[in-house]
Amino acid sequence: MTETSSSAAPDGSIQHQVTIPDHVPMVALLGQRDEVLKAIESGFPKVDVHVRGNVVTLTGRPGDVALAERLVDELSEIASSSQPLTADAVERAITILTNPAAERPAQVLTMNILSSRGRTIRPKTLGQKEYVEAIDRNTLVFGIGPAGTGKTYLAMAKAVQALQAKQVNRIVLTRPAVEAGERLGFLPGSLNDKIDPYLRPLYDALHDMVDPESIPRLMAAGTIEVAPLAYMRGRTLNDAFIILDEAQNTSAEQMKMFLTRLGFGSKIVVTGDVTQVDLPGGAESGLRVVQDILTEIDDVTFCRLTSADVVRHRLVADIIDAYSRFETRPGARPARPEQLRGPQRSDKEHR
Repeated sequence: MTETSSSAAPDGSIQHQVTIPDHVPMVALLGQRDEVLKAIESGFPKVDVHVRGNVVTLTGRPGDVALAERLVDELSEIASSSQPLTADAVERAITILTNPAAERPAQVLTMNILSSRGRTIRPKTLGQKEYVEAIDRNTLVFGIGPAGTGKTYLAMAKAVQALQAKQVNRIVLTRPAVEAGERLGFLPGSLNDKIDPYLRPLYDALHDMVDPESIPRLMAAGTIEVAPLAYMRGRTLNDAFIILDEAQNTSAEQMKMFLTRLGFGSKIVVTGDVTQVDLPGGAESGLRVVQDILTEIDDVTFCRLTSADVVRHRLVADIIDAYSRFETRPGARPARPEQLRGPQRSDKEHR
């Protein structure tokens, strides 16, 4: 914990000094070229931030200073865990601190899922942490949200973690082979060559988490299987971690078929974005339908991620919000019923 002291000025502002513990390297806390310090100043423009040695002095209105002091305390704890701090981490910590129902940023940003090839995979937002915890607690989890929120990537990390811990015997990754708003026409090659482009995002995530040289061996042994959704019909999957990606492009019948593949000792994570449905002929998405069907069933949880959980370039969140405003604006093309009424939540749902 940091040590603090305060003094008040006649204009109502206060000066608060935070002493950083000796075991926390100031270089790690302030960031390369003071990028973390600059992010703190940017996040609290009404607070004057001054650093001398291991003492951080905060001057401003009491409420702003109190929040900035909490941020410095949280960042100090993160830095002490040897996790590198960045300007993005500061922005996410501020977002978490200003959420009235939020946990501490240090609890969210230091939660490790998987360490692989010199990097650690962890949730970066409160919504992502709740999603990961829901996967731990439930047999069937739906991760619903826009692009860039880590729905598939975090599910893949949990699958690899479960396999390494011998909680399951295999990982099954699947997605529907539906063209994303394009007609690709005839694709040359074998059947595997034809379906490979649809499954490539799953391979990409897998290569980030498993030694690439071991992937062919694991796939040959059936320990890891990547297949189109159509290949799931008629099967029962026991002792497996199963991920259905791009589930918004399943029909209601396909979704029912897939969910009933669940066998003993298995876990299913279904991910998708209901605002990007590519089904032909205006067919209704199975991911939309299932939200009305399974809401009240135990051991099933719907986690809804938002633009606040996007961890790609900052413009991605802005683009998602801009499209959302456009689609609900009078005179714009009609929004789908789900967009007009908003997500229906139960006590079991997260975010």
